[in-house]
Amino acid sequence: MIVWLPVIGFLAGFAAIYWRAFTVPSDYAPYLSLAAIAGLDTIVGGVRAGFEGRFENDVFLSGFLVNTVMAAALAYFGDQIGVPDLYLAAVVTLGGRIFVNLSLIRRYWLNKARAARRSEPGA
Repeated sequence: MIVWLPVIGFLAGFAAIYWRAFTVPSDYAPYLSLAAIAGLDTIVGGVRAGFEGRFENDVFLSGFLVNTVMAAALAYFGDQIGVPDLYLAAVVTLGGRIFVNLSLIRRYWLNKARAARRSEPGA
């Protein structure tokens, strides 16, 4: 059950914002979008850690908070120093991490399915 805790939290947060029709001012959209990607990276990493049997609540929560704040701060400071596209570095890095974690989760499920097929009688 602990493995699905990050996913349940993500879906609950998404549903709360979606049905409330919450809109973000366009000035804050780059910061919020980057923070959301950082949060999604942490969620996918938490799911992966759960499948690998090494999920820890304190690591997940601190990673979620620090990653989202730092990603938004990177975008903000980039704007302040005159490099408005600095957030793209974080988007590329976090996007890469999300895809790596998703590929490892996929391999976990494929290996589990293969093991189940091998253990079937008559296989």
